[in-house]
Amino acid sequence: MIVVLIAGAAAGAGVLLFILVVAPPRTQPGSALARLDVRRTELRARAQTIAADPNRAPEAAWVRTLGRSASDVLARAGVELGQLRSDLAVVGRTLESHLATSVVGAVVGFFVPVVVATLAVLAGAPVSIAAPLGLSLLAAVVGAGLPSIVVRGQARTRRRDFRHVVGSFLDLVAMSLAGGRGVPEALQSASELSDSWGMVRIRNALGSARLHGRTPWSALGMLGEELRIDELRDLAAALALVAEDGAKVRDSLSARAGSLRRRELAESEGKAGESSQAMLVAQLLLCLGFLIFLLYPAVEAVFTGV
Repeated sequence: MIVVLIAGAAAGAGVLLFILVVAPPRTQPGSALARLDVRRTELRARAQTIAADPNRAPEAAWVRTLGRSASDVLARAGVELGQLRSDLAVVGRTLESHLATSVVGAVVGFFVPVVVATLAVLAGAPVSIAAPLGLSLLAAVVGAGLPSIVVRGQARTRRRDFRHVVGSFLDLVAMSLAGGRGVPEALQSASELSDSWGMVRIRNALGSARLHGRTPWSALGMLGEELRIDELRDLAAALALVAEDGAKVRDSLSARAGSLRRRELAESEGKAGESSQAMLVAQLLLCLGFLIFLLYPAVEAVFTGV
């Protein structure tokens, strides 16, 4: 029965694919323009990823094809994936490779319980249809969502590291301004003093702004919007205020760097407190288990009358 269900699903997928090839859905101009914008954003993100890590191995052709197809399907469905795009931009992966990994994980997760159930049926074990089908759907959902969960955790860690880089960058810019340099020159010189991934992203953003005729603070603001890092957006707003109103930038940048360091210190102390509480809970559970181990013989003797 399971083999019949698999064959029916494959036949249905083939009929659907044939219908889509013979009579493709009508393309709307608005959705086509939206897909072009999404495609341009993906190409820019890929170029920045390659520039940030030139030694990264190129993606396989089938990975790009599968990821582009999945991206087009999500774009036609109206799914924007804004948070996922920013997480991938922080991690340094392309949306196509991530979607291809999710699709492969969903397919593998769907067919593993089916294959195991088929082998069990061939071995003579009584297996119902509902259990493998439910496990297949659950495994497919887990396989599709697990890469996004991993990327979310990695992006959270790298954003915290990037905030530390921004604090150091502000100190370097303030020192350059104290040496008599202008704001654009101070930004460029400060970004060239380190080769960490965060500083490389800032340096690439400043270089792209210089080539496209944009202001450095607008480039930093766009980078902050792309990576969803509030400190970069605040820095861009402060530098724009300097350019428009002539405010004192050096004192402002030093104050922002100090506030960033205090925030990082508070976060470190909070994480240390959470770790201490977790260790305390583990110790209490260990003591509880030891007490149960000691009291169980006496309690059993009381209730059994031995």
